[in-house]
Amino acid sequence: MIQITDKEFTELVEFMHKNYGINLINKRQLIEGRMSNVLDKMGMKSFSDYITLIKRGNNEHIETLINRLTTNHTFFYREDNHYKFLKEVVLPEHESKSVTRNFNIWSAACSSGEEPYTIAMAIDDYFGAKKSLWNTRILATDISQNVLNKAKEAIYQEESIKGLPPTWKTKYLKKLDNGKYEIIPQIKNEVQFKTFNLMEPIPTLQINKYNLIFCRNVMIYFDVNTKNDLINRLYDALVPGGYLFIGHSETVQREKSKFNYICPAIYRK
Repeated sequence: MIQITDKEFTELVEFMHKNYGINLINKRQLIEGRMSNVLDKMGMKSFSDYITLIKRGNNEHIETLINRLTTNHTFFYREDNHYKFLKEVVLPEHESKSVTRNFNIWSAACSSGEEPYTIAMAIDDYFGAKKSLWNTRILATDISQNVLNKAKEAIYQEESIKGLPPTWKTKYLKKLDNGKYEIIPQIKNEVQFKTFNLMEPIPTLQINKYNLIFCRNVMIYFDVNTKNDLINRLYDALVPGGYLFIGHSETVQREKSKFNYICPAIYRK
């Protein structure tokens, strides 16, 4: 196994934190364990050669590094209380107050698409025949083009969809001959995918603000200052009264944020 020197480790940690917000300060063994074979296959003898390569801005190698050191595991209807809150609180509230009938959602760090497609299903299920009267926009972003390509393909293993309500499986998925499932066009067309680094200015969907932001299970890779900065930028990206959903293993420091705490993993502007 190729070992990383103190100098190489410091250089890599600083590069990843500055450019992607990812905190690797306690991940030295993880870096060596998951990246040594990558370097070996590339014919490199040290991490210095690899760091030089990624600093040149080679997106393919940077994406490989990020994918190796973070987890893209996700599934449909994950943290189901969020989707119940969406249908029981957020949508009824918005339906009663909205004049424009616009509803804008951002699924940040969406991975392979399970989250934004579940959001689209929940919205369609709530509005039913009235859905055509509403202009709903779902922007789904991730730093990895590889996982976004999978999301755009919209084909999933049975294991990934097992948490969906049975009626949703029948209504929104098409079973393929190979045992996999494909998202129907009606739901697939609701989501716009885009590559995005959370350290960059917040993206828009030709709109000014979002009604709801999902930013779940990504801030676990950030240090406190990076996380607080992101949370404040998410706050600014929401309309007054807009909601933020985060992962259940994540928290918002209330003294560092303007968000109002609603319930575990749900906050409001």
